[in-house]
Amino acid sequence: MNVLIVGGAGYIGSHAVRCLIDAGHHVTVFDNLSYGHRESVPEQSLIVGDLADRKHLVQVMKEHKIEAVMHFAAFALVGESVENPAIYYRNNVIAAVELLDAMREAGVNKIVFSSTTATYGEPDLIPIAETTRQDPINPYGFTKLVFERALADYSAAYGLGYAALRYFNAAGAHPSGEIGEDHTPESHLIPIVLQVALGQREHITIFGDDYPTPDGTCIRDYIHVQDLATAHLSALQRLKPGSGIRVNLGTGQGTSVRQIIQAARDVTGHAIPEIMGQRRAGDPPELVADATLARQVLDWTPQYTDLHETIETAWRWHQSHPTGYSSR
Repeated sequence: MNVLIVGGAGYIGSHAVRCLIDAGHHVTVFDNLSYGHRESVPEQSLIVGDLADRKHLVQVMKEHKIEAVMHFAAFALVGESVENPAIYYRNNVIAAVELLDAMREAGVNKIVFSSTTATYGEPDLIPIAETTRQDPINPYGFTKLVFERALADYSAAYGLGYAALRYFNAAGAHPSGEIGEDHTPESHLIPIVLQVALGQREHITIFGDDYPTPDGTCIRDYIHVQDLATAHLSALQRLKPGSGIRVNLGTGQGTSVRQIIQAARDVTGHAIPEIMGQRRAGDPPELVADATLARQVLDWTPQYTDLHETIETAWRWHQSHPTGYSSR
């Protein structure tokens, strides 16, 4: 298929680009490079453009005979969304609807959307199933939920075939070490821990060790970025006009902050000093996926189920790119 990947130069998007190309699809990447990296995708595949520019999107879809879209171009920092919700509504909702209308104008009726567990808010039951009420607690999660609702409405009214894939915590890097995680600022636990091992930080701060969990630190479900990419490929192959797929993407295994730090010590051989900080507002004790439905609907099974293996792929990337893509 001819697939347009908006936000394809970002962390997860670039891995999906590689996955689709390896599977024989023809990929066009559309990214404004505000968070993405030109070096993460094949140069000949990249078109620099803005998600809100419907005219440009229509032009690209028609010129490249696009048959399906993958959308990775949402903003995704929870704290920033609270401090500056305007940019989240503008990009994650208004610009994203421009994408849907560009698709309609260009005659494209299939889309896979990078959604998030943040649409659930702070659920009472763990693991989290798709039947859990979606009740987000911040603008980031809410804007993602608004777009999920837009997809459902466009599907009912215009025959759109869509998938909303709700991620848990993306982790790791491509096993080749050629592409990986490079955020400014970095907010994800594993790369921050590995920056300590690289000598770029003095220590890792643990935000609270008095949660009702076995070791007192928060528990999350870490899903390898390669497994996320293959799930997108599987969803693409199963899209049907006028119907939607809504599934969680996780391993179903919970890992604590302390377990992440210890696994990173094992992989890197570095002591990785830690200090204790205060709890952060809005950090639920535990978020773990019930990924049963994704396995059934997508015929998909995560391949990276060993935490050390996931961290090893991230470590390979960070060692060869200690300052990210600017290391090249």
